[in-house]
Amino acid sequence: MTLSMGLGTFGDITRGPSGDLLADDQVLRNLVEEGVLADEVGVDFFGVGEHHRADFAVSSPETVLAAIAGRTARIRLGSAVTVLSSDDPVRVFQRFSTLNAVSNGRAEVILGRGSFTESFPLFGLELSDYEQLFNEKLDLFAELRKSHRVTWAGKTRPALYDQGVWPTLGQGGLPTWIGVGGSPDSVVRAVRYDMPMMLAIIGGDPARFRPFVDLYHRASAKADKEVRPLGVHSHGFVWDSDEEAAERLWPHYSMMMNRIGTERGWPPMQRDQFAGEIAGGSIYAGSPETVARRIVKTVQTLGLGRFDMKYSHGTLPHEDMLRSITLYGTKVIPMVRDMLA
Repeated sequence: MTLSMGLGTFGDITRGPSGDLLADDQVLRNLVEEGVLADEVGVDFFGVGEHHRADFAVSSPETVLAAIAGRTARIRLGSAVTVLSSDDPVRVFQRFSTLNAVSNGRAEVILGRGSFTESFPLFGLELSDYEQLFNEKLDLFAELRKSHRVTWAGKTRPALYDQGVWPTLGQGGLPTWIGVGGSPDSVVRAVRYDMPMMLAIIGGDPARFRPFVDLYHRASAKADKEVRPLGVHSHGFVWDSDEEAAERLWPHYSMMMNRIGTERGWPPMQRDQFAGEIAGGSIYAGSPETVARRIVKTVQTLGLGRFDMKYSHGTLPHEDMLRSITLYGTKVIPMVRDMLA
C-alpha cells in the first residue's frame, strides 16, 4: 500500500507583511491559494478544519473546499475535522455529497468531536449531552452512507422513515474517517462503524499511540472486519534547515499554544519543551530530510497508510506557509516514499 500524504489547516488568523492580523476574508482567500498550491506540488490530500472562534477563519470547510475543487483536478479534499456532535448529520452528508459531485469524486470527511466547545452554545446544544449527541449522530451518518433512503430513530432529533436524502453518492461512495484523540472507546467505535481511524497526535512521542493501533487490529479481528487504513494528523513546518525552521516557527507556535493553554489551565510552553517535540515528539519541523525521516519513523512505528501534516500555526505568515507547502510536496513526499521503498 502506497502511503498517502496530506496537509491540513484550521485557517488560523495570520499576520500580514505589516505585522498586523489579517481580516478573516483575506485569510480565507489565502487558504484557497494554499490548497491550489498543494495540488500543484503533488500533495495527496488537503484538509480544512471547522471552528467557531476568533482565532480561526473557517466555520464552513465544505465551502472553502469547493472553491479549491474548482481550481484543482487531482488532490483529494476533506475536513479536518467536521464537528458532527453539533451539526445535523443529514446536512453534513448533503454538503459533502455535493462537494464529492463537483470535485468529481475527490471528497472525504473526517468526523470528530472537535477540540473546542464553542459550537455547542452557538447551535443551542448542551455540553452535558456531548456523548449522546456524537454517538447518535455518527450512527445516523453511517446509515446515510449506505442508502439514499433512510429509516432511523434516536433521542437527539426527529426520526426518519424511508426518507430520501439527495444528492446521492457516485459509485465511489464517500470515504469517511473517524478522528480519534486517544480514547479506547473511540478506537472501538471506528471498528464498529467500519471506518478508518485518524489519530490526532499533537504532543509527545507518537509511539505512545501504538496500544491504540493494536486495539484497533484486535477489535477488527474480533468483529471479523477488514482492517482499514490508519492515519495520523500532527503539526509540522518545513524550511531549508533545522535551525531556520525552529526559529521561524517558535514565536507563532508558542503564542498559539499559550493562548489555548490559558483557556485550559496549561503552563506556558518553554523553548526546551518545543525543542523536545521537534526532536522526538509530534512537531515535524526542520529541513526536508529531517521531516521526512521523522515521518518515516512514525509511519513504521504505527503502521500508517496516511500522514497529514498541519502546516498552519497561529499567526505564521501566509508566505512562510506557501514555502513550507512547496518543500513538503516537492522534497519531503518523494524522500518519504524513497525511504519506505
